[in-house]
Amino acid sequence: MVRSDRETGADAAGGPGIDPSIGLCHCGALRKASRKISLLYDAALAPHGIKVTQRSILNHIAGAGAPAINELAAAMVMDAGAMTRSLRPLEREGWVQSLADPKDRRFRHVVLTEAGKQKLAETAAAWALAHDSFQYAFGDDADADALKMLLARIITRDFSDAFTSHAHSRRAARA
Repeated sequence: MVRSDRETGADAAGGPGIDPSIGLCHCGALRKASRKISLLYDAALAPHGIKVTQRSILNHIAGAGAPAINELAAAMVMDAGAMTRSLRPLEREGWVQSLADPKDRRFRHVVLTEAGKQKLAETAAAWALAHDSFQYAFGDDADADALKMLLARIITRDFSDAFTSHAHSRRAARA
């Protein structure tokens, strides 16, 4: 359960109440929530000169070792072009390095540099504080865990297949 305005001291504009402008659109509600939480995490990470999206990419690379750019993009639910654009500032900062695949030079792999590993370590406490603050503001640990499980379900292949199948069948029924 989300903490009330009285508990958080939030005002009407920034309070955690339901936003009536969300309406019935699931996509709009998810996008608004994503932007809001990204802004909060970005503020927590700002003193370290990194955004939550950039830290997430560094974290994925650290976990994967030396993923191909298309593998990294798929893991983060992005297309390869968007991932390549997202990697450019990380390369400029010296946090990642893009290397040609020794077996097929058309493909590139990305690795964390020592500076990238240091940036992850430097930002770990700020990220953990943002994570804990989300947990506090959201309220019940079980609700926060349930939210993560529901969001994870949305990014599965089964969800995409069911969505697409339903949309196609509804269009066919209207034709």
